[in-house]
Amino acid sequence: MDTQTAHKDSSAANAALPAHAARPGEPGHDADGPTFSITQLAEEFDVTTRAIRFYEDKDLLHPARDGQTRIYSARDRARLLLIQRGKRVGFSLSEIREIIDMYDLRDGLTKQLVHARGKYEEQIAKLESQRKDIDESIKLLRTGLEFVDGELTKRKGAGECAKAAKSPKITSAEQPQA
Repeated sequence: MDTQTAHKDSSAANAALPAHAARPGEPGHDADGPTFSITQLAEEFDVTTRAIRFYEDKDLLHPARDGQTRIYSARDRARLLLIQRGKRVGFSLSEIREIIDMYDLRDGLTKQLVHARGKYEEQIAKLESQRKDIDESIKLLRTGLEFVDGELTKRKGAGECAKAAKSPKITSAEQPQA
């Protein structure tokens, strides 16, 4: 590979790094790539440092140590990204660990991808079921609200009370699609 190609590859890799990541030759960059402090990762991912230490306690992150200072690698950063994505779609930490740990099999990621696909299908089915339950609950609450509003308007002098008690109506554009 010539130096121009190597420089382009290096520039492309550096462009993908967050602004706070150290570049090759800078402090905070080791042989395996950029390193990050716990504060940098907490700010980037909008989580607390306590949450990051919790993930470490749960064996999801494996920072190096320099005395009491944790030094997170690009791999730890990628794992934190996967943890956050997994949590966002409703996976438990143990399910997230299962998926992430599959990366360590070194089988070209085939087993990891097959396993992740199955987990994703299960989670989609679970979320669709929850959405159905939520939609049904909303329908029942709307029916109950209509009944209460009707009863209040029937009562003497309650007309003003019913108007005051009504919360803003949800427009049809805001209602969930069945």
